[in-house]
Amino acid sequence: MCVSYYAAQKVPLLHKVVEKLLSCCSNLSALGTGLTVFALLFDFMKRRKSWSRYPPGPASLPFIGTMLQIDFCNPHLSFKQLSKKFGNVFSLQNCWRNVVVLNGFKTVKEALIQKSEDFADRPYFPIYKHLGYGENAEGVVVARYGWAWKEQRRFAFSTLKNLGMGKKSLEHRVTEEAGFLCSVICSKEGHPFDPHFLINNAVSNVICSLVYGERFDYDNKKFQMLLRLHEKALNEESGLLPQLLTAVPWLLRIPGLPQRVFQSQRKVLDFTDELVKEHKATCNPTQKRDFTDAFLQEMEKTKEHTESSFNVNNLRMVIVDLFSAGTETTSTTLRWALLYMLLYPDIQRKVHEEIDKVIGKDRSPQMEDQVNMPYTNAVIHETQRYGDIVPAGVPHMTYRDTELQGFFIPKGTTVLINLSSVLKDETVWEKPHQFYPEHFLDADGQFVKREAFLPFSAGRRVCLGEQLARMELFLFFTSLLQHFTFHLPEGHARPREDGHFALTLTPHPYQIQAVPR
Repeated sequence: MCVSYYAAQKVPLLHKVVEKLLSCCSNLSALGTGLTVFALLFDFMKRRKSWSRYPPGPASLPFIGTMLQIDFCNPHLSFKQLSKKFGNVFSLQNCWRNVVVLNGFKTVKEALIQKSEDFADRPYFPIYKHLGYGENAEGVVVARYGWAWKEQRRFAFSTLKNLGMGKKSLEHRVTEEAGFLCSVICSKEGHPFDPHFLINNAVSNVICSLVYGERFDYDNKKFQMLLRLHEKALNEESGLLPQLLTAVPWLLRIPGLPQRVFQSQRKVLDFTDELVKEHKATCNPTQKRDFTDAFLQEMEKTKEHTESSFNVNNLRMVIVDLFSAGTETTSTTLRWALLYMLLYPDIQRKVHEEIDKVIGKDRSPQMEDQVNMPYTNAVIHETQRYGDIVPAGVPHMTYRDTELQGFFIPKGTTVLINLSSVLKDETVWEKPHQFYPEHFLDADGQFVKREAFLPFSAGRRVCLGEQLARMELFLFFTSLLQHFTFHLPEGHARPREDGHFALTLTPHPYQIQAVPR
C-alpha cells in the first residue's frame, strides 16, 4: 500500500517533468530554427551581389561559397575548366570573400598593363599577422598598394642596382657561382644524383651575396636548413587550409593553430633575425656591404619619422621577400631546364652545338653572348613558358572600382591572375601544350620576344628581380650545358613532365647523370 501510494503521488510530478522537457525541447527547437534562419540570412547578405554586370561564376554554397569547386593542389587547372564554362572573367566566393579570376592573354594584358593601377593592390592576408606583418611592416611582395610599398620597392630596386644588379660586377659573381656548381657536379663522377638542392644552393648564393654580403658552402648545414625551411614554408601556404584561414580569419584565434600551421615560416624569420642581429653588431656607417647594411643605414636616417616603413620588423619581411623571390623561381626554372634536356636530347644537342660555336670550351659564358645564341635563348624562354613556374601568380586586389571586358569589378575585390592561361593561351601559341623552342624563333632562326610571354607577371607588380633572374638563367644554363651532357640514368623510368604545386610549380624529384664534355 505504501508503494502504491508513493507511485500515485509521483505520477503528477512525472507528468510535470515531461511537460517541462517537451516545453524546453520546443523552445530549443525554435531557437535552433531561428539561429539557422538568421545564419542563412546573414550568409546570404554577405554573399549577395548588388552590382550589375558583375562577372558570372559557379553556384555558391552557404558559408563555404565555391571553395569545394577548386582543386587547391592545382588551382590553375580548375580555373582553366571553369573558364570554358563562364568565360575569361569569372567570379568565385571563398566563404565571404569576393574573388574574380582572369584568364587569357587579352584579358590579363588589359588588367595588368592597360589598367595597371586599378589592379595594383594586394588583398589583406590575416594569416601573416602572427608572423609580424602589419602596418609599415608588409615587405614588398604582399604589401598593400600605397606610399610604403612604393618607398620600399623604389629603395630595393635602386639598392640592388647599386650592388651590381644588371652590371658586370654581378655578372662575374654569377659566373663564379656557376663555376662552383659545375665543380660539385663534376665531383659526382658520372653517378646519378638529384640536382634539386645543388641548384638551390647555387642560385640562392647569388641573392645571399647581395642581401647578406656572403655566400655559403654547399655543405653548410645551417644554409641547407634555411633552404629546406623556405621550401616547407611554400608548402605551408598552399592548399585548402590557408585559403580557409584567409577567408575566415577568426579561425586563427583557435589556440595553437597559427603556430602549428606555419612553423617553417616562423623559423625562417628567426633565422633572418639572427642575420640582422649580426649585421647590427658589425655595421659600419661609412660602408655598405650589402642590402641589409643599406636598409639599416636608412633606418638610422629616418628614425625620427614614426610613420617610416624603414623599421627592423619591415627589414626582416623585405629580406625574406628578396631571398624567396631571388631563389625559388630561378632555381625551379633551371631544374625544369635540366629535366627537359633529359627528355628532349635532340634539343640538348642543338644547344651544345650553339655553345661550341659561339663560346667554345675555354672561356666562361658572358651576357653579351646571348644576342648571338638565339636557339639557347629560345630554349630558356620556352622552359619558362612551358614550365609554368608561377601558374596562379600572386593575388591582386582592385585599388578602385573598375571595368574589364565589359564586367564591373568593385574596389576591394581579390583578383587572381591565371598566368598559366597566358603562357598556354591556345589563341597565341602554336603548340601551347608542347615543349617547342621554335615559339621564340622566326623563319630565319632569330630570337623573337613574344608579347604573351609573361612569366614575371606585368604592370606595377611585375617581379622586382626580373633583370637578375634573366642574367642567372642564361649564365647558369649555358655554363652547365657547356661542361656537361645530361642523361637519364640507365634503368630509371622516364621522369614525370607534370609538376607539384606549392605556390610555384616544381618538377617531381628526378635523378640525372652528368657526363663531362
